[in-house]
Amino acid sequence: MNSFVYLLLSARDNKTYLGSTDNIVRRLREHEDGECKSTAYRRPLRLIYKEEFDSLLKARAREKYLKTRRGRKELREIFNSLNIGA
Repeated sequence: MNSFVYLLLSARDNKTYLGSTDNIVRRLREHEDGECKSTAYRRPLRLIYKEEFDSLLKARAREKYLKTRRGRKELREIFNSLNIGA
């Protein structure tokens, strides 16, 4: 089963949200439907980046890493390379 780490961009406040899931279609729908407290007030959201893994365990580990100081630096570089007009 494929799992993902994903990055969302809020059109409301230009902030990002990083998460992981084993069902990206369902999870994005939950975000858009306002079912996630952390992003409900930040809608609309746009998926701007994702990484695929062969297990949820690996995706969660990557998410955890990207939330560290070194990982945030890497995430910032990824975000900047996307050339998003944000």
